[in-house]
Amino acid sequence: MIRTRLTVLLTTSVLVVGAAPAHADDTPSVPPGTEATAGAPVEVDPNDPDLKLPEGATLGDPKVLDIKSVVEDQSGDERREDTNTDVKFALQAEVLFGKDSATLGGEAKSRIAGIAEEIKAQNAGNIRVFGFTDDLGSAAHGDVLSKKRANAVQDLLSQALNDPGITYEVRGYGEQYPISDNSTEPGRKKNRRVEVSFPRTED
Repeated sequence: MIRTRLTVLLTTSVLVVGAAPAHADDTPSVPPGTEATAGAPVEVDPNDPDLKLPEGATLGDPKVLDIKSVVEDQSGDERREDTNTDVKFALQAEVLFGKDSATLGGEAKSRIAGIAEEIKAQNAGNIRVFGFTDDLGSAAHGDVLSKKRANAVQDLLSQALNDPGITYEVRGYGEQYPISDNSTEPGRKKNRRVEVSFPRTED
């Protein structure tokens, strides 16, 4: 399998951890990674007379707070994002489900088992499972379908992990938070996805 790798430097680090009942909440929060972030760092002259610092204060050295590594297989069926604080897998809906369905297909079990192994390796106790759709059809239908798909993935993941100490945040976002262009079928395919993310606890 051919994989492509992209590394992005970020100026902020965000960690959102939540625990909720194991099935999708009707009042979803903003997914981790979609919050507003600061722009690229700019050069600051510490001797600028317009720069107001408290008496005796100095500027610290600039530094990168987080590094994001993105690996996507050539087909685009699976995407992994690693930061200093989180691991996130995005699986395309077509890999997991039939068209307009929330019933997991034959390939889903092996894909989700692989994610379960990574969760065990990280010893993660809080897992987020978020469902998303494209913008075809009604928004209400997309909301319902994305929740059902997130619930189905969480159910299988819970069976694979078999750990009552793990808490899950499971939500369906429908067509919100697209990661690609909904005006093309390749873009819509990327947007039809289920994301599983959890805190990184080991290097």
